Amino acid sequence: MSSAGLQYNFYGSTCSNAEATVKNVVDDMIDADPTMAAAFIRLLFHDCFVMGCDASILLDPSAANGQPEKSAIPLRGYDAVNRIKAAVEAICPGKVSCADILAFAARDSVAKAAGFTFLIPSGRRDGTASSAFSVFSSIPSPFFNAQQLVDSFAAKNLTVDDLVALSGAHSIGVAHCSAFTNRLRPTVDPSLDPAYAAELNATCPGGAADRVVNNSPVAPNTLSNQYYRSALAGRVLFTSDAALLTRGDTAARVNASAADPTAWMARFAASMVRMAGIEVLTGAQGEVRRFCNATNT
Repeated sequence: MSSAGLQYNFYGSTCSNAEATVKNVVDDMIDADPTMAAAFIRLLFHDCFVMGCDASILLDPSAANGQPEKSAIPLRGYDAVNRIKAAVEAICPGKVSCADILAFAARDSVAKAAGFTFLIPSGRRDGTASSAFSVFSSIPSPFFNAQQLVDSFAAKNLTVDDLVALSGAHSIGVAHCSAFTNRLRPTVDPSLDPAYAAELNATCPGGAADRVVNNSPVAPNTLSNQYYRSALAGRVLFTSDAALLTRGDTAARVNASAADPTAWMARFAASMVRMAGIEVLTGAQGEVRRFCNATNT
């Protein structure tokens, strides 16, 4: 079902403090650990791209699910989402879905990390299935070229505008060396700034442990259009980041976002709302889980 089944202030009559409660808990978590903003945004991205925005990313292994999505790629934030859910359940038991909590938490993370906010419609229901097998065919890879990126977004009814706007989330968060050392060895990717390549080589030497590196070499906990300026300077990590400059339509959007931070904010907010509407369950579909890591049955 499309995002047409969602509405603004969905919980206005059933749990009027739902969004404020999520925001308060998220704000406290990010105040304590600024890196949590990236974790919440990434959880929503992974949830929505795999089987739609139905909180399937949160389910633990079970007899019914076998190996769920969360077993495929290690992500942070599961315990944090459970804490948010517990706070919401304490005021409105059985009313607010985990899928909506993920959407609210990502929106509130943008507010904390970038300093702007936006409305996001709700009314999502939680799915009852989760499969690790569906992850790698759905999540865009850091090794993708431009056409593969465009195609993977198009498969979710997202546009080139959405692809470039949402890529700005790589101004925060971290990556493992293994996600980008293909650009360092056996030869250095010529699109990489040589000084930045040398820094990355020193941090990620061959044969070393798979260390973690900030996605952005500038203000790594501030969500902004810095990502696009870094891309133009050859100071982004992934093949998929550099790929945005290899075709005209994506490169033009990178340049536009680098030049105008306010316009990028508007594009990012609109694309977050579109992403959070991918293949949602609404109405009588799915369920409202009591605990985000397990179905009600």
